[in-house]
Amino acid sequence: MRDTIESLFPREGEIPANDRIASLIRQDCYLVNGEMRRWNGPMREVLSPVWVKNGSGPARKVIGEFPLLTGEAALEALSVAVRAYDNGRGPWPTMSVGERIRCVQDFTGSLLAQREPIVRLLMWEIGKSRREAEREFDRAVAYIRETVEALKELDRVSSRFVIQQGIIGQIRRAPLGVVLCMGPYNFPLYETFTTLIPALVMGNTLVLKPPRFGVLLFRPLLKAFRESFPAGVVNTVYGDGKTVIAPLMASGKVDVLAFIGTNRVADALRRTHPRPHRLRCVMGLDAKNPAIILPDADLDLAAAECIRGSLAYNGQRCTALKVLFVHRKVADAFLERMAQGIAALKCGMPWEEGVTITPLPEPEKPDYLSGLVGDALEQGARVVNQGGGTAVNSFFYPALVYPVTPEMRLYSEEQFGPVIPVVPYDDISVPVNYVVNSNYGQQASIFGRDSDLMAQLVDSLVNQVCRININSQCQRSPDTFPFNGRKDSAEGTQSVSDALRIFSIRIVVSARETEENREIITNIVRERKSHFLSTDFIL
Repeated sequence: MRDTIESLFPREGEIPANDRIASLIRQDCYLVNGEMRRWNGPMREVLSPVWVKNGSGPARKVIGEFPLLTGEAALEALSVAVRAYDNGRGPWPTMSVGERIRCVQDFTGSLLAQREPIVRLLMWEIGKSRREAEREFDRAVAYIRETVEALKELDRVSSRFVIQQGIIGQIRRAPLGVVLCMGPYNFPLYETFTTLIPALVMGNTLVLKPPRFGVLLFRPLLKAFRESFPAGVVNTVYGDGKTVIAPLMASGKVDVLAFIGTNRVADALRRTHPRPHRLRCVMGLDAKNPAIILPDADLDLAAAECIRGSLAYNGQRCTALKVLFVHRKVADAFLERMAQGIAALKCGMPWEEGVTITPLPEPEKPDYLSGLVGDALEQGARVVNQGGGTAVNSFFYPALVYPVTPEMRLYSEEQFGPVIPVVPYDDISVPVNYVVNSNYGQQASIFGRDSDLMAQLVDSLVNQVCRININSQCQRSPDTFPFNGRKDSAEGTQSVSDALRIFSIRIVVSARETEENREIITNIVRERKSHFLSTDFIL
């Protein structure tokens, strides 16, 4: 297996011309106050997870570099966003909903023109297959369009006046302030946009910090941000998180923290803010989503769904299935199907047709995963599939580990990679108690046919996790469904309509129902004197 994996890494001339990074990408600008500010300070190399063979042996390919901003430069970007918001009096927060929608639509048009370079950078920066990279881009565009349509509907509902108990009122939503937006490396475009776009379209200004991996793919978007939105509405910062993010939070000027990552980092960021009661947090955090395979489950279906749920994009998804509970009666048959399914997956470089398992972007990840597997083996588990757990450079061949017990790290740690722990059980209380006692509560999957037992499980789990998937893998889609979590898995709900609400607040303009007040309100509305107090209907 080791020789097979080593053979997957290409020589420079073996990389298809259409998939190459033609030259080093020098990302030496950042966006602040509508200007492409050139950075003359230190830079950081961007190393691809793809290792390329050369005369001295294989090495990670250098594809570019980006600025390592100072805390002072980051604070300047924040101060620009604060001025652009101007305590809610700036041009962007006071702009009509229709005008903000037009800006977002202009941005979408510019985004579409950058599809191919962004897809290629997703492949080279984070090792995502071309197929998955294209899906991420297209899903990000679809999310923007769905958000615009949801906002139109929300605005239509809000365009009428309500008269109750002698009070005339109109209830609309207003922005919250300055948003610090930090997306994850595994879906750097789509997941970032699930917070950035609703925050923007609701009238907030923001500072965008690209993730640790997936920095360069935002380079093609800087011009689009600059040309589509007023100066200061979107600002970017680059660099080490401790250097640039800590002072932003410590300033107390961030009103909303939109963060997708680990709860450990989220807690540290929240503690830095001096005004915690003024800080709203929108977070997607850790998960250890279980699958429960019942003794009457369709094992072919369950194995196929569990393989996709565990190994799509190498298992580097918060919604991935990260621990499988299988009834002991069907464990051997299930493991056989899983091992066969894993063996059928194509391994290779991101640009290869039909590839599923690709190099990992985190340099330390293969060693970490090997440590998890080694710990399980020392305590009596085995790797079921042939070659499972073989690590070469940035590549880790999927490991199906069985039987996993509570004493093993794999039982409770979120592996976030291509390792599949399988736990045997005899009594259904075992997986149920696992979910109850877990620190995480995002999703769970149930595979079976007995409707009575399935109903019992649904009722047992519905107050522990936020989505239960019947005979299917855990997932986020469709984006109109709520996406959230209990316990340490999330804060706030991220879906198309919910995100609009979480980045805004309901505001009431009211007056006693007198003839004079009627005339005042009628005059304001008829003459379109206010962007907020309006009965305009967006089509």
